[in-house]
Amino acid sequence: MTTEILEKPKTEEVKLSPEELKDLRAEVLDKIIVARVGLLLRHPFFGNMATRLIIKECDDWCPTAATDGRHLFYNSQFFAKMTNKEIEFVIAHEILHCVFDHMTRREDRDPQIHNIASDYIVNNTLVRDAIGSKPKDIPIFQDFKYEGWTSEAVYDELFKKYDEEDLEKLGKLLDEHIDWDKDSQDGNSKKDKKQGKKGSAPSYSKDELRKIRDEVKESMLGAAQAAGAGNIPKEVERFIKELTEPKMNWRELLRQQIQSTVRNDYSWQKPSRKGWHTGAILPGMNFDTTIDICIGIDMSGSIGNKQAEVFLSEVQGIMQEYQDYKIKLWCFDTKVYNEQDFTADNGNDLEDYQIMGGGGTDFMANWKYMEEEGINPKRFIMFTDGYPWEKWGDENYCETVFIIHGHHDKNLKAPFGVTAHYEEQTA
Repeated sequence: MTTEILEKPKTEEVKLSPEELKDLRAEVLDKIIVARVGLLLRHPFFGNMATRLIIKECDDWCPTAATDGRHLFYNSQFFAKMTNKEIEFVIAHEILHCVFDHMTRREDRDPQIHNIASDYIVNNTLVRDAIGSKPKDIPIFQDFKYEGWTSEAVYDELFKKYDEEDLEKLGKLLDEHIDWDKDSQDGNSKKDKKQGKKGSAPSYSKDELRKIRDEVKESMLGAAQAAGAGNIPKEVERFIKELTEPKMNWRELLRQQIQSTVRNDYSWQKPSRKGWHTGAILPGMNFDTTIDICIGIDMSGSIGNKQAEVFLSEVQGIMQEYQDYKIKLWCFDTKVYNEQDFTADNGNDLEDYQIMGGGGTDFMANWKYMEEEGINPKRFIMFTDGYPWEKWGDENYCETVFIIHGHHDKNLKAPFGVTAHYEEQTA
């Protein structure tokens, strides 16, 4: 299901007597507890994460649902209209926003567009894995076109797609996205001013925010362990892997990945002399020192000539350790530029390679080029700022290494292959 331009749904709150409201809130609390149990039984990762959230009714400021990583905030009348399975969906929706750290990844992006982009990522995961039931009466942002994308990549597309008039017509988000920007932390956001005496969403200092993020990470690791293998969405598994794996310097990774293309195996074609005196024919070592890699340099974004030259210098240094190698090197934005071959005979010319490009970004341009030209490397290494327009690439074509440059989220990781973040060397 694709949600495009929608009319904002009308939310009507029924005026209830104090007694009726008390009964409604008790009923809704029971439904939430039942929904949590349902998640524990059917989707243990989400169930374990849900039990760590403090349930808090916030009818005064929250028209739907929200989370700050510690609490599940909800509106009684909103939840009262939903089935238990739909409440499961909403709870899991809040949990994934925490897991994916959407609250802090916005940076300087437009809040509305970023919230919509984040919802596409979350809802795709929930619908695909059948977590709860998608609310019937509430249009949500969900489109499998964005499967495998990051929220940043979806944001880039939406930012180009919608003008201000279109944005005003966009449908309502399923939940309330708590704002972690500077104004919100100071308690001076426009939202707070509008809420006045009726109450407001929580705001935190930067130190408190860091504590909450650490708490979420700890909860996520505990919930994953309790759920067991195979019971966690693949996107969550990737986040957990990033948290638990030791960070590798990009230079070390580059060296490791290039060296791993050297093939050391045994072959019966060239028997070993060691076994001749015994009459036995033993396999000989077939040592292939040829390195065959392709390198694509993304010149569409924040990568400048200086960073590209440092990267190429590192590649050249590694290559000089081998007597035989073959590198295909090119630049790209929406197409490939200046493809050149480098071997041991002309490897020194690598330092004079001319950087070209500077348009948009299409990662798939690399794979299309390789396919059209019949290029089948042992490994493809991409130096990029990490923001594809759409797909990251073809994970089935060859082994891929992404070295990401830029000041953005250091947890950004490609959905396949190996990822490392480029860091400038400091004195």
